[in-house]
Amino acid sequence: MKTSLTGFLCLCVLELFRVSPGYAQQEAPPQDTAAQQAAPQQAPPQQAPPQQANPQGQVPATPQGQVPATPQAAPKPSAVAPQEAPTPQDVRTGPIVKAPPELPKYPDVRLPGETGWWLGITVWLPKEQPIFDRGHAATFPQASLVTMQGRPKYVGGAEFGVALGLHNALKISYWGARAAGDIVAGQDLTLWSQVYSKGWPVSTNYRVQDLKMSFDYLTWPYPVESRKFRLKTLWQLQYISVRSVFDAPTQPLVDATGAPLIDATGNPITYRAQGTKWWMTPTIGLGLTQYISRNVRIDINGSGFGIPHKWTVWDTDATANFRFGHFELQAGAKAFHFKSSPANVFFVRNTMASVFFGIRWYSE
Repeated sequence: MKTSLTGFLCLCVLELFRVSPGYAQQEAPPQDTAAQQAAPQQAPPQQAPPQQANPQGQVPATPQGQVPATPQAAPKPSAVAPQEAPTPQDVRTGPIVKAPPELPKYPDVRLPGETGWWLGITVWLPKEQPIFDRGHAATFPQASLVTMQGRPKYVGGAEFGVALGLHNALKISYWGARAAGDIVAGQDLTLWSQVYSKGWPVSTNYRVQDLKMSFDYLTWPYPVESRKFRLKTLWQLQYISVRSVFDAPTQPLVDATGAPLIDATGNPITYRAQGTKWWMTPTIGLGLTQYISRNVRIDINGSGFGIPHKWTVWDTDATANFRFGHFELQAGAKAFHFKSSPANVFFVRNTMASVFFGIRWYSE
């Protein structure tokens, strides 16, 4: 009897919870709720009171039989639609800006002498004579000032050149001069290692040589196009050599019996003394060329370098050149100056200048 009464009370409690509004809302099947939302509304829903959150942040459930009101979306703020980027088709149909036309390009004309390679020989006729003298390092009391005698009949030279790049050239040239003559010593002289007494006849002999390598670099105008003027910078390396020989040909070398005279060391006496002064130096200069026509041009060149109280060298030339096929004739003037270092025991100096002639053969 007690067990039946207990079961009856449990059934009543379960039935009470099943029919309560909150329990019904929770136990509603999902498909019924979706059907209620999808069904057409025949009458506007009643305005539900605003729901307030409980202290725990939970929203109270909606009473049974009522459909929750759908909140209306907030109106979007009015804004200007962003401008669309132009499509490639719009870009093609837009205004076309044309670049200014390019200036006409003139061909870079190379005139005769600016292509291929060439060989040449030169002749000039300087009359100046070298001077031999003692330097600052001399410790002997005698003088040494002597003007070398004799004049060369001519000074011959040779040249080789090759065109490099546009209007540039590499040149290698050589010339040499030699002569001999006699003087009478006006005072005691010390020349190289030999002493010559006053009144002795003294013979002099000298030879001057110059070897030069020059890179002629076009500096202006650039581009040359069809212009006929050239300004070039000359970057050169020169080797200068001056050999001098002295002797006393009238002094006896043998005694009355014909036996050679012997000095204090037992060697045969000689009055010959010789030596060479040489140095290598860079030189820098300018070259001007003006083409009167394809077969006639004017060349002016000048270069030099020096160190104060040391050696000095400079040279210059100006020629008119006339082209005949592969050959070219030159005529003009040339000058050359050199001085070895006066800080040594002896030094030499001279300035040579005269008319100048030459002939060249060009490969092109």
